[in-house]
Amino acid sequence: MRQGYRVIDVDTHVTPSVEVLFRYADRDLLDRKDELKPYERRMKPTPGRGHPEEEYTIWRINPYPYERVAGQKEGVKPEPQGAGTRGALEGRVDNLAKKPVHVNVQHDNPRGRLEDLDLEGVDIDLILPSTWACGSSALEPKLAQGLYRAYHRYMADYCGADHRRLKGLILAPAADPAWAAKTIRELAPEPWVAAVWPIVPEGLPVDDPDLAPIWEAMDEANLPYCHHSFFYEPPYFPGYRDIWGNTVVARTAAHVWGAERLLAYVLVSGMLDRYPNLRVGTVETGHGWLPNWILRLTSQAKFVKDVLPERASSPLEYVQQGRVFCGIENHEGPLMTKAVVDILGDGVLMYQSDYPHPESLFPAGVDTVLEWKSVLGEPATRNLMGENAMRFLRLASTPWDNGRVSEAVGATSARGV
Repeated sequence: MRQGYRVIDVDTHVTPSVEVLFRYADRDLLDRKDELKPYERRMKPTPGRGHPEEEYTIWRINPYPYERVAGQKEGVKPEPQGAGTRGALEGRVDNLAKKPVHVNVQHDNPRGRLEDLDLEGVDIDLILPSTWACGSSALEPKLAQGLYRAYHRYMADYCGADHRRLKGLILAPAADPAWAAKTIRELAPEPWVAAVWPIVPEGLPVDDPDLAPIWEAMDEANLPYCHHSFFYEPPYFPGYRDIWGNTVVARTAAHVWGAERLLAYVLVSGMLDRYPNLRVGTVETGHGWLPNWILRLTSQAKFVKDVLPERASSPLEYVQQGRVFCGIENHEGPLMTKAVVDILGDGVLMYQSDYPHPESLFPAGVDTVLEWKSVLGEPATRNLMGENAMRFLRLASTPWDNGRVSEAVGATSARGV
């Protein structure tokens, strides 16, 4: 806790290297290991960002290049593109963190992560994988499923360092709804599972009726939909070909537009009526766009009626019912945050940091947002820092189960399962 507030960070990351993830691979995946070779990229570690001290391997499925410098013609020798090439942010971002995070926390050092949580004053991390997870939507489905199985075993082990404080999500490929639903039902009882990330391939609408088995399984397990946008790997973001080639503009547009489209179809398609336990939250998307989008969507849904099914509520009403959540971005500041609260209420926004990525302000992220209390007020601050996330996530265990922040339980290795 920090200053008496429960703190849940809904946007933190791991980037398990190929070497780490294959410790958790089953025979089916190991037999197809060579099919992933073209996507491998060797990385030199950047100190202070949670990577190992030696080189490691990641997957780059098919990064879309954004190479144009604004105001200039396209370069004559564009960066190589395709499987295994450089991601659009690689070597191009400043590190906003105030201190280095523990070595290897992005791979296989959960104990170091727990120490970082204590330093920053965070009680619970919701942990998401990096771009290979959504990028694998472009792989042959059975191959992608092998990666997801390995990742789930990895997360059981990683979060096992203290499953009350380290939470993860289930990767549910929309390319195979039956497999995704079966996986959700199998993993739902696990104490580390707090949400589901449906991986929706490019071109498949999230409200397609064929995806019903996924929503049914999530509804039964009371697991929410957690959406995280990425912008330079499949399934890419809406309009990615029309961005005129610049990384800054692409990243500015990608997270917001991806979240807007996803949220719109969840709200106007009747999904929330059919699945009463379903909740949807967006992370790393910012939050200032949300009131405008919800109000405009509500107006358009009323104005243009014959292309939408009957629904019990308007988009704005679903938000007011506590069905929609959104992680904040610290750079949007207290005034923007108060505007969102004033329009949509104080039950929507959640704290997030992007730890241990370089956009995180570690270890000052929590303190930075707590300084907004004089603008937001006490109830909104308490909801923002942790209470809204407690309503959004399915928390099978918490640090407060026994009235105090828990000590780490013994790691429960899932290797070889």
